[in-house]
Amino acid sequence: MNTWRTLLDTSHQALRTVTAGLSEADKDKATPCEKWTVTQVLQHATGDQIGYAAAIAGGPWPSEDPFAPSGRIEGDPVAFLETGLSASATAYTQIGDGDPNVPTPLPQGAMPAWQAAGACALDAAIHAWDIAVATGQPSPLTTPMARELLEVAVTIVEPLRGFAYGPSMPAAPGDGDVETLLRYLGRDPRN
Repeated sequence: MNTWRTLLDTSHQALRTVTAGLSEADKDKATPCEKWTVTQVLQHATGDQIGYAAAIAGGPWPSEDPFAPSGRIEGDPVAFLETGLSASATAYTQIGDGDPNVPTPLPQGAMPAWQAAGACALDAAIHAWDIAVATGQPSPLTTPMARELLEVAVTIVEPLRGFAYGPSMPAAPGDGDVETLLRYLGRDPRN
């Protein structure tokens, strides 16, 4: 995959867009992430982006456990998210296209550049979808994005099932690339 920088930028923008579309009434809505509200998913996604940045650049790690989000954000959610997205985008500028050993916060550790950036992009994109579904916004996932993200997902998701991703769901007639990706990640595309 030679378009990992574009995929990362596109995924970050998807998360920015759905976050900018939030209203005050959206913050406590349930999401496809079991037991998490929109605010908790946003906290988790921001913390994950900070974690990817810290793994590469050695900067600060998230101040709150991304897997135990409090459900409270002080101030503007868009500005809160931007701290994570800016940190990870900046960290990935330090990575060469063919770098074979990029640190990640994942249990698998270091990965080739395309895979590490793809994992970071997958996290941002899927949580953008979670927030969009919860708040009635259009899906930010496009067919080309889903195709590239699935290429990454099949290389990283299995060891992460149970705490980061649910069990995959069976295919359904008429599934396209977006539905295939969502089902692989344990999400019901009919949400």
